[in-house]
Formats: sequence, C-alpha cells, structure tokens
Amino acid sequence: MTEYRDSGMSASERTQAQSGAPAGLSSKDLAGLVESRLDRQRFQDHHWSGTFWEYLDICAQNPGVVRNAYQRLYDAVQGHGFEKYRLFKKEVIRYNFFADPFDKGADAIFGLDFALMQLVDFLRSAAEGYGTDKRILLLHGPVGSSKSTIARLMKKGLEHYSRTPEGALYSFSWLLDEDCDVSPAEGNPREAVKSHAFACPMHEEPLVLIPREARDDVVARLNEAYRPRYHNGRLRVTGEPDPFCRRILENLMAFYGGDWRKVMEHVRVRRIVLSEKDRVGIGTFQPKDEKNQDSTELTGDINYRKIAMYGSDSDPRAFNFDGELNIANRGICEFIEVLKLDVAFLYDLLGASQEHTIKPKKFAQTYIDEVILGHTNEPEYKRLQSNEMMEAFRDRTIKIDIPYNIRLDDEVRIYQKDFGEGRIKNIHVAPHTLEVAAMWAVLTRLEEPKKAGLTLMQKLKLYNGKSIPGFTEDSVKELKEEAAREGMNGISPRYIQDKISNALVGRQAIEERCINPFMVLNELESGISHHSLVSDENTRKRYKELLAVVKEEYEDIIKGEVQRAISADEDAIRRLCANYIENVRAYTQKERVKNRYTGRDDEPDERLMRSIEEKIDIPDSRKDDFRQEIMNYIGALALDGKKFEYNTNARLYRALELKLFEDQRDTIKLKNLVSSVVDDETQAKIDVVKQRLIKQFGYNETSATDVLNYVASIFARGDSKGR
Repeated sequence: MTEYRDSGMSASERTQAQSGAPAGLSSKDLAGLVESRLDRQRFQDHHWSGTFWEYLDICAQNPGVVRNAYQRLYDAVQGHGFEKYRLFKKEVIRYNFFADPFDKGADAIFGLDFALMQLVDFLRSAAEGYGTDKRILLLHGPVGSSKSTIARLMKKGLEHYSRTPEGALYSFSWLLDEDCDVSPAEGNPREAVKSHAFACPMHEEPLVLIPREARDDVVARLNEAYRPRYHNGRLRVTGEPDPFCRRILENLMAFYGGDWRKVMEHVRVRRIVLSEKDRVGIGTFQPKDEKNQDSTELTGDINYRKIAMYGSDSDPRAFNFDGELNIANRGICEFIEVLKLDVAFLYDLLGASQEHTIKPKKFAQTYIDEVILGHTNEPEYKRLQSNEMMEAFRDRTIKIDIPYNIRLDDEVRIYQKDFGEGRIKNIHVAPHTLEVAAMWAVLTRLEEPKKAGLTLMQKLKLYNGKSIPGFTEDSVKELKEEAAREGMNGISPRYIQDKISNALVGRQAIEERCINPFMVLNELESGISHHSLVSDENTRKRYKELLAVVKEEYEDIIKGEVQRAISADEDAIRRLCANYIENVRAYTQKERVKNRYTGRDDEPDERLMRSIEEKIDIPDSRKDDFRQEIMNYIGALALDGKKFEYNTNARLYRALELKLFEDQRDTIKLKNLVSSVVDDETQAKIDVVKQRLIKQFGYNETSATDVLNYVASIFARGDSKGR
C-alpha cells in the first residue's frame, strides 16, 4: 500500500490520489461548476418581498400580476406558441406547450391535437369568464391515453410559468407577535407588535385585503391599464380573505380603530413560486380506501394542539389550511381517477367549482381561485351516467375525450421517445421495429371501414397521409366522421412499451445486440393471451389476425428496401431513365429514335417503355396519358428553370427502381443466400447490397444480414412481387 502520510500532500490531494481521480480536478473546480449553473439574480427575484404599497406600484406597472388561475394557465399555454396545419380537411393547432419544453420533451404529447384544442378552448372561455371557470374539467379516455400526462404537463407548465417575469404572482404574510395575536408594543400602546411573520395559509392575492367597497374601484382602474396578450378577459378579485386572514384583519382594524393604512403596515407582500413538491398552488388528490377517506383531506382540519392555546376549536388560528383544495389556491388541483372518490368528496367539488368556495369543518365558506381538473376512464364514466343521484356533478363537468392515436407517425413518435436512437445503449433497434409495433397498436383502435374494397391497413395509411388511388381528402374526412369513437378502444401504448422492453432484455437481443420487428411481434402475440384488459376471446382472435396483417405489410416494406438497395446503382438508373424519356419523347411527338450503335432511326422501344410502366400498374389503355403527363411535367420544370432528374418524379422513380431490380436480380442470385455455398462474385455483389442497406436505411451488419436472408427466402418461394 502506498504511504501518503509523510509526502507533504494535503488531505484533498491524498483523497484524490487514493481514488485514482484525474490530476487537476479539485473541489474548487466542482464548486465553480455549481456556481456557473446558479442565477443569483433570479433567486432574489423569486424571493422578493416588500410593503403593501410597493405591491400596489407593481400592480400599477403590470396589472397582469392580478390575473386569476385560469387566465394564468391559458397565458402559460399560449406563451409557448403554436403552429397550424391541416388534417382531415380541418385546420388544426399544435400547441408547443404540450411538447413539454420544460423537461426536454419527457412528457411530450403526440397526435392528440384535436383533444388539446378543445382543452385550450375551455381554458380561454374560463379565462374570459364565460362560465367554464365554474366547471370541473374532466379528461375521459381509455387507460394509457395520456390523461395523466396532460394533467402533469399543465401542473408542470404552470409551475414553470410562475418562475418567469410574465407569470410572477404574489401573496403576503402578517407581521404580528409570537402568539400570532395583536398585542401593543412596549412603550407604544398605539402600535402593535410586528416581531414574527405568519404567511397567508392559502397564499391569496394581496388585493383581497382591500375592503370590498373600494376593491371594485381599484380593480376597475387596473383594468383600464390592463392589456391582455392572448385573451379578452378582465381582471377580477372576488371573495373574501380566508378565515385566518379575515380574523387577523378584523383584529387589527379593531386595534387601530378602523385605520386601514395602519393595518396594511402589518402586511409583508412576497412573491411566490408555485410548486407541487412544496404544496404551493399545485395540489394532487388520489382516492384511497373508502374507510380511510376523509373530506378534511380536501378542505383542511382542526389543529388540536393549538386549541388549548387559543381556547376554541373554531378559532381559525387553530386550523390547518392544508387540504388539497386549500394549498392549490391560485393554481391547479388534479383529481386522479376522480369518479372513484367517495360521494362526500364529490359534494365538496360541487361548491368548489360552481361557487369557488369550500366549507371546512366548523368554519365559514372559504373562497378559492383554482383550476379543478379530474380524469377518469370509460367504465367509471358510464357508472356516473347511470347514477341519477349524481346529476348535479354531471351538470358541473365538461368532458373532453382523450383517445388513443389513430395516426401511425404520431404513435411511432411515442416509442421513439423511449426507445429511439440515443436512448438504447449497446443494442441496435433494427429499422421498422418500432413502426410495426405502432402499426399493430393503431390497427386495434380503428373501426372496420364501411367502404367496399378498402382494407383496414389502407385506412391506416389514408389516416397517415398516404395517397391511395380512388380516395380523396373528402373520402378520408368521411371515413373519420363515420367512426366517431375511433381511438377510444384498442391496445394501450403501455402494453407496446412493455413488450418492446421485454424484447430488449431477451436472450436473443443480448446475444446479438440487436432486436428486429419479428422479436417484438412475437412478444406482442405471446402477451395477448395474458393481457388483463383483453378478456374477450373474439377480441383476442381479432388482435392476432391483425398481427398477421402487420407481418404481411412488413414483408412488403423490406422487399421494397432490398429492391431499392439492389437497384441503387445511380449510373445505371440514370441511364435507364434517359433511355425511357428519349423513347417517350419520340413516341409522343411521333418521331423515330436514333440507334446509337447502328446509327439507324428506329421506332420507339415499346417493350422497354411498357416494361417500366407495368411496374407501377399503368394499364395499356392509359399508357398514352401517362407518357404525355411525363412530358408535360418535364416541360413545366423547364419553364421554371429546373432540370428533370431520374428521381424528380416519385412514381417514375419507383418504376425505374423496380425495372432495374428485375434486370439485376438474376445476376445477384439472392436465393443463393439461403444456401451454404455462395461464389465469390455473388458474395461481393451481396456485400454491396448489404452496405447500401446499412448506409441508406439504418441497418447494422446483423439486421442487414437478417433482412437479406428473410427476403431471399421469400424470393426462393417464388414471391417476387414488389410493393
């Protein structure tokens, strides 16, 4: 063992030497790193405090600090911007707020823009005081449809907004004696003691301390200067201080003989930052065992230790204003599985939503200003609908359906967030692995199309923006409208995530350091029989049939990729394209083509042209139209100063690829891959194709070999049909 005792090293240097840490790294470096990440000015801003009169100055300069909870939440959503796009012939707004800019997309929502637009419309109506501010917002949908994630984002976003200058809000503390009482100061009986600060237990807006007869005038003056950026709502400061603050206010008014200005000298206004962890402005309530449920968890309870101090169990100083509805004042309160709550809790929510008041035990009505948000699933909501005793609750809720995704690209993004490139270490996720899992999930959520000749897979592609001959945007809109409840049933993303995780930790994945679509599909299929939410045998059978549909689609995808990899010789495809265009030009202009080898003028090569056109199903009766379309297209490009290339027209490019693949397939002899003996020349060609799969399509050595072997086995069976 090396001896450091007499080496002259400091204690920190000896620790560093013993741990093997790199030379030059010190506690000073680490402390400097911490300091570089801290913003002292921001800390001071968040902990600002001042007099009531200083707060009035802040209100005069920025009346927006007086906004209510709904106005703040709406502004928080709009403040992150949005983008518009069209889907199903409707204008859709995608709000950046729901991409989770607060936590690098950890809770990002994908594909639920229609539902989120309804939610934001609800918030705007509430912000402008049109009545929805007196309702409970109820998110309703199947398990795993992101209801909890949306609620979490709203809480997280409101918390983040309160930390910004635009979202600053304030509350106050009372300066009293150590017993939270009004007692005269020694030597000055006309002045009350201000030795201890007692925070307003419900972090209320300081302007509630202005007497009602004057408050409306103050708020009216503030509204004259208020210029809301995102809505047309007016500032409103309603209600009375909570029982604790009202008691202190009355005692001080009595002490000072009605001198309100003197009373306000006992008020210390402070900025507050909303925080779920600190239980400031953000509350969460989760139902528990019915025997242990108590409505005081919502509205607060008596502090029995203080009854002896104050002599009465109705003294507000002997009360803990720590119920979820109390602490969520000025912000948002989430009710998890709200319809599983005991009826007594739901009764509390009636007043909390309609009158914005709660009734703690042995205390007067207490005003609250908060967004009340609940979420529930289908069975619980059906039970609510059938319960005649709950009509009052139903009447005070606004339900927004949160369905599963029915667009493939949006569903894929969910899984890419957890299993995409950069997230999974040491295991390669082969191309289309997440896509086929998402494809099956979406298929289970779609209703069978009523249009004759349209398959469920084609419907999925139409919803995903793909074009299918014979179907227009109007057709897609009709498909969507005839299946109003699409997305409210089917497989949850959680099930897919669980099965992808199973595949990642499976023996084959660990040995090969790679997972492919078939591994995941096998996991999905094996789990259906034990899925706790799929109890119906007919549903199980349908889901397994849809897996077969997905496998067939995947085969078409990889056949197409192998075909493109084989025909990816740009020089060869460019020559083929030039030859085709030259013959088409001569055909449409009724000219002859000069044979470069014989020098003679020949008729256009009909066999060549048809061999290409047949690859994209151009019938003989439409060949003239197609050829003229190509020439018109080339002419239009020329007028714009653009040059036609082999890959400019997508349909023609696909036809050229398939033609080149057909010409080269026999020379490469893919079917030899399933044989143990391959000659060097063929192997070299196969290696070229494999490298193209790796570079162009994202495969690695293992997955490229697997795909080539699988496609080779298909061609060995004689199935050479492209997509």
